[in-house]
Amino acid sequence: MKTLIPTLISAVAVLALANCAAPAGPNTQRGAVAGGLLGAGAGAIIGHQSGHTAEGALIGAAVGGTAGGVYGNARDQEEYGR
Repeated sequence: MKTLIPTLISAVAVLALANCAAPAGPNTQRGAVAGGLLGAGAGAIIGHQSGHTAEGALIGAAVGGTAGGVYGNARDQEEYGR
């Protein structure tokens, strides 16, 4: 239960903030959300091993969301030929 709460909080934050950026294509948004969720889960698991579950989940969500958004944006640029 200790790992579930921070992971859920991170997931909600990623989903809430996913549409706050400048207009982006669908791949960018999906990539940011998926990366954030996967990053939060992985960060929570890794952080739990060192006793810092919440911090791991937050860092994982930030890094995963950013990486997913960058990758999705590259796919959008490729798709639309910008």
